[in-house]
Amino acid sequence: MTTLTKSHMVVAQNASGRSMNVPVYRLKGNIPGPTIYIQSSIHGAEVQGNVVIYHLIQALQKQVIAGEIILVPNCNPVGTNIKAGEYTLGRFDPVNGTNWNRGYFFDAEKVKDFADTVQPEDNIDEIRQQFRAYWAACIEEKLASPWGLGLAQQLNLKLQRLAVSADAVLDLHNGPVSTRHIYIPEFAKNAARLFNFPHCIFIPNVFAGALDEATFCPWWTLQEHLESRFGRPYHFDVVGFTLEMGSQEVIKFSEGEIDAASILCYLAAKGCLPEGSHQPKEMTRIGVDLSDYKTLYTDWGGMVEYCAKPGEKVKKGQVMARVLNIDELDNEAGSFDITAPCDLIPMLHFPSASVLSGTQLYKVFTQYTEI
Repeated sequence: MTTLTKSHMVVAQNASGRSMNVPVYRLKGNIPGPTIYIQSSIHGAEVQGNVVIYHLIQALQKQVIAGEIILVPNCNPVGTNIKAGEYTLGRFDPVNGTNWNRGYFFDAEKVKDFADTVQPEDNIDEIRQQFRAYWAACIEEKLASPWGLGLAQQLNLKLQRLAVSADAVLDLHNGPVSTRHIYIPEFAKNAARLFNFPHCIFIPNVFAGALDEATFCPWWTLQEHLESRFGRPYHFDVVGFTLEMGSQEVIKFSEGEIDAASILCYLAAKGCLPEGSHQPKEMTRIGVDLSDYKTLYTDWGGMVEYCAKPGEKVKKGQVMARVLNIDELDNEAGSFDITAPCDLIPMLHFPSASVLSGTQLYKVFTQYTEI
């Protein structure tokens, strides 16, 4: 049997002193298995993950589950409610200016301190259990800082505290105007074939502030220390992914069902669902190293028609955007083209036609390969 429980967690208080809660859904089977943590909407405008979680809950209630799946939709209600007219300005903490997805905890020295306590005879299960308890205590210590923490970091740490028990973490995001793509750590490249995502970005096994990195970096760092000390391999099999599922500010139930099916494939491969119950599609998947995931910035301001569509291959010299220059409408400089500097695949572009100089116009795959 699969049991579903729902609770609420306080993640912030508004200026009136009222608590802001998020729901926490837990689906648990009576068969031992891994723990999976899935959250959505850490950036307020990135709402599609919520309908994906809806479809997941509907599907998982009817299935036999091994282990536990923790789902936290709309995990950042503060960001969701930061509106300016019809737009959601929920990417940054409005008080401190911090990206909502850059305040998670990692401390390499604390990992080393723990690694130094491990004995040669300790087995993997013992180390895993002890390190989880140790890392949870480190997060609690950080939350209890006598100097306090910014709003974004408080929120991040409360969510990370929920995720610390997980063997895999899936953080559901959206781009501005975007096609589906997924961030996968280099050590877990084979996971690319377990999701139905056509575009995969392989990220270094280093910490840059996001939840996926905050999930696997402690374990990867611990593994490296132990292998160096004892001269034998250690594998903890803890991983995190960031899933980008199309464009922000929109919900599409039909697309959410597709992405939920993709996640179910991964859950089956991870051992949460019966073997063979969900199979990933046979499809062309394209991969790129993070160093070859490039940003095309503007050195001009103007109004833009986006000609290159996310997900479509673009050849060097092909027109990517057409710019309208308001001060030159009476001559041939009234418009000009932006062309591709190399063969590439756009993943996303800026959402507005009004563009300032220095804007991230496109983010693109270069030097990509089929996997």
